Amino acid sequence: MAYSLTPDLMTGNTLIDSEHRQLIDAINGLLDACSKGKGREEITRTMKFLQDYTKKHFGDEERLQLSSDYPDYTNHKSYHAYFIKKVDELSARLAKEGPSVAIVAEINRALADWLFNHIKTQDVKVAAHIRSREGK
Repeated sequence: MAYSLTPDLMTGNTLIDSEHRQLIDAINGLLDACSKGKGREEITRTMKFLQDYTKKHFGDEERLQLSSDYPDYTNHKSYHAYFIKKVDELSARLAKEGPSVAIVAEINRALADWLFNHIKTQDVKVAAHIRSREGK
């Protein structure tokens, strides 16, 4: 089952949505590899991408929040820190244990669940705030 940037995941901010699309593409790439029996081969590359790209994406989002005086910046930043830590923990576990069907499934589930929940509950608020500030 591939994920897509459905309307409920669109924030309306071009930068945020394009970066979310890249994150979803990475998760979909892993899912596609899994469906072809190549998930264990793809997981290390996907995790490296996610470690690097989430830091870039979260940095971009946080700069947008600061420049628009987003009132919940500190709380939002803590969500990002949690996710970065989770990705790093899963990467370390992957390096220690090696790729297995179980860890590939756990990574897929943990990343997709957190990311989609975060977009729907937090990022939409950030984008709405930015839009409200653009008219001023």
